[in-house]
Amino acid sequence: MFLKQKDTGKLVEVLSLRDLFNPMHSSVVGRFHAGEEVQDPETFEKADLNFCSGEALPKCWTDVHYRDDEVHHHYRLHP
Repeated sequence: MFLKQKDTGKLVEVLSLRDLFNPMHSSVVGRFHAGEEVQDPETFEKADLNFCSGEALPKCWTDVHYRDDEVHHHYRLHP
């Protein structure tokens, strides 16, 4: 999967999709996609990446507590 680095606009090929989808992991292994030579893998912070369209990554990929409000609301209504 390709994402874009926010600051530079460079394409990053994500090599560890499991890490990308796991909100417990704040970084992913990937490599810049530039030129004809394959770049060396490096670590990228998820906070520094967007989709190629400029959209932010889904909260369920970046925030382990993304459903806390919903869960707490449910328990307040159904104790």
